[in-house]
Amino acid sequence: MSLPQHDADNHPGMDSDARSIQSARGVQTEEDDHEPPKKRHRPPLRIHHSTEFDETSSLLGSSTGAPTRSYRTAPVTPRTTANHPRMSRHQSAASPVMSRSNRTQSFVQRLDSALAQVEIRGPDWAIATDQAFHKQWYDQFTSTDWVNDAVKEAFRIKELRARKDIRGKLTLLYDASQGWLLAAIVGALTAGVAFFVDVSESVLFDFKDGYCGNGWYFSRRKCCLTDISEEFCSSWIKWGDQGPGKPSGYIVFVLSTLLFAMCASAITMATRTDLPSSIPISALDEDLAAPRPSDELKKGEHPILKQYYTASGSGVAEVKVILSGFVMHGYLGFRTLFMKTIGLILSVASGMSLGKEGPYVHIATCIGNICCRLFPKYNFNDAKRREVLSASAAAGVAVAFGAPLGGVLFSLEEVSYYFPPKTLFRTFFCCIVAAISLKLLDPYGTSKIVMFEVRYETRWHGFEIIAFTLLGALGGLFGAFFIKASRFWATTFRQLKVIKQHPVLEVFVVALITGLVCYWNRYTKLPVTELLFELAKPCSRNPNDDWGLCPLVEDIPRTILDLGIALAIKAFLTIITFGTKVPAGVYVPTMVIGGTIGHMVGLSFQYLHLTQPDLFLFKSCPTEGNFPCIVPGVYALVTAGAAMCGVTRLSVTLVVILFELTGSLDYVLPFSLAVMVSKWVSDWVEPLSIYDLLTDLNGYPYLDAKITPIFTSELSDILTNLPQPRIIDVSHSTLVPAQALRRKLHSLQASGELDGGLPILRDGVLVGLIPAPDLEYALDGLRNEETDLCMMANDDTMHDFESEDGMRPLTDLTSYVDPAPIALEIRSPMELVYELFVKLGLRYLCITQEGQFAGMLHKKDFLKYLKDMEAYTH
Repeated sequence: MSLPQHDADNHPGMDSDARSIQSARGVQTEEDDHEPPKKRHRPPLRIHHSTEFDETSSLLGSSTGAPTRSYRTAPVTPRTTANHPRMSRHQSAASPVMSRSNRTQSFVQRLDSALAQVEIRGPDWAIATDQAFHKQWYDQFTSTDWVNDAVKEAFRIKELRARKDIRGKLTLLYDASQGWLLAAIVGALTAGVAFFVDVSESVLFDFKDGYCGNGWYFSRRKCCLTDISEEFCSSWIKWGDQGPGKPSGYIVFVLSTLLFAMCASAITMATRTDLPSSIPISALDEDLAAPRPSDELKKGEHPILKQYYTASGSGVAEVKVILSGFVMHGYLGFRTLFMKTIGLILSVASGMSLGKEGPYVHIATCIGNICCRLFPKYNFNDAKRREVLSASAAAGVAVAFGAPLGGVLFSLEEVSYYFPPKTLFRTFFCCIVAAISLKLLDPYGTSKIVMFEVRYETRWHGFEIIAFTLLGALGGLFGAFFIKASRFWATTFRQLKVIKQHPVLEVFVVALITGLVCYWNRYTKLPVTELLFELAKPCSRNPNDDWGLCPLVEDIPRTILDLGIALAIKAFLTIITFGTKVPAGVYVPTMVIGGTIGHMVGLSFQYLHLTQPDLFLFKSCPTEGNFPCIVPGVYALVTAGAAMCGVTRLSVTLVVILFELTGSLDYVLPFSLAVMVSKWVSDWVEPLSIYDLLTDLNGYPYLDAKITPIFTSELSDILTNLPQPRIIDVSHSTLVPAQALRRKLHSLQASGELDGGLPILRDGVLVGLIPAPDLEYALDGLRNEETDLCMMANDDTMHDFESEDGMRPLTDLTSYVDPAPIALEIRSPMELVYELFVKLGLRYLCITQEGQFAGMLHKKDFLKYLKDMEAYTH
């Protein structure tokens, strides 16, 4: 075990003894690098390679001396070769909050210990410069090196193609088919989970109103499918119709709403994850009240815990961050999948103003992440894994809206960061499999994938372009208003001390308000998917199927008033529900609000046409036939898409989803017009979408490739010189004591760079770089860290040395060293730096000046610079 640095600082004699021992060994260290090495006779060396570690070796060492927890995967060397294959680092499926009965330190404990080293050992130990208390902004995240993974995959393919026999060709064929097989498995499993959620939540939701006499496990729709009468279902028994002495329907409705909501919240709270942080962020979920991450941890303060709930909210923002190349521990594991699925059923069944479509994206991504474990090709390569995750997210949208094409475009437009052409077609295949599987399962018994699928038989008229433009503007205004109102609610009510300390209490209050208010309005009492269908469908010839949404002329004003009341209730409930600690989506609730607005406008135009048929606007309307001139359902669906665009800023994806919901090419132009106007208006009022705002306010490390920042500074302005403890100098000897490497590693981890690297210099020239996870993995595999020496670079003129016993173990770590790290001249423009991080997905960038090493720039530091620059410009 390495000598604790703070003990050495407290006992100078120990430090001098250590230096004298190192000098006696003939090993050049940074403490005495001014002394030239002495040439000695070379004794026999006992050289061993660190090959005794395996996949379960620890990735993060224990600084307390406690046994370290084994990791299931090994780190990866940046430049692997066919002779030195490496498996990937620890993936995001593991959760750091799992309780353990042994004394092994968890990831969180070791991360917390690493962050606390500066406070315990003092600034001289940590960095020994003015940056002693400088912490990395996103110290709880580790990033993916896309270039590294691409190189590793290229060597793997090269090795497979080297075999020319039949077995080699079959192996290559099987390797090529793994992606398609995995896409099919993910699509089928996503459809299965969606079927389970759809059937379960509909049964529980209808249970608030009554139960089926043929079987309590039937929903009202399935219970009444075989009933002869369309006006009355004798098999369905309501709670209020059981006679005196039985529970009232209103009481059962309110109590059921509270019960389901509280159970969903309890499940969500059980997925709480704590991670040490260097900045005071209150939460890492859909909390718009989170402070902007600008203040760093000050001297004397202890690292605080960031808290997030992996099953809370929709998870779209988190999936977006993960696909950009950062790992968020616990978000894509089996535990999160199970808890979020059960919690989603209960939260939707409670009747709160939320949807299940957004969480489907998170659930599908969890399925994709878990299924990657079936094939090492995807399990041990983060970049390849994210190709599967992109397809999985698309499958989630495909089963949510019954739109496989919309799912592909959603993944491309909203969540995916790296989307090569082969991933596009494989994603399309995954969505098709998911949609077909859900179609065969038929969760609603109507041969439809989703509840709100509609068909229109009429065409739109030229004068309606004015109405569609107006509806697009109204949808954009609502989207911007929703974001601002949600932020206002989060910064007022949600900041109350009792609510911050007990998030479940907020769920109780919201569920209670929902139960007390929604029961008395026939529209708000419906589930959001069924209400959207009723608002968007054309009027049928059976008045009992229309819920009063196709009134006679004299009843239109009354219907508009009822819809106005429902609009106010739904808008208020959606605002206060968003951000609560339950699995919840915002897609369909915002579409319902937009659909209500659109249906009211459609009824107004219809009333004007029926009362003023000779008006010049309606000259193109047919005077004969049973087809109406104005269909309020069309207006509802157009505004529903515009409202969703105003909240999420999806554009082409929304148009395609609406086209797939209606199956009509006639209405593609109205949909496109409304969505385009909505995006213009919402961008003008509120530049950020709801998920962009969450990503920004919660401090997620997301480098947006869609923006083009204007730089006013030079690369040298943001570059800081690395202190000596963060550099491996092999100018005098390529042999470095393992204890010295461990101290350098601790210094790097103390600054928060768990995924950083240590540059290797010879006479000031960069000759290599070793990533921190790889270095720790290699050091954990040493037999005796106190005495071992490590070879950090190849040198034919390596200095001989001798030791007291003539035998010293030597470990070759050159296989872990990246001999050609990507470097950039310090005079390079900032636009080039930005393009390298965005296009190549680099984890860090080495900077040189006239051939000499000048420093390193980590992706997280560059992100922090961009955020600071954005805050300054605003």
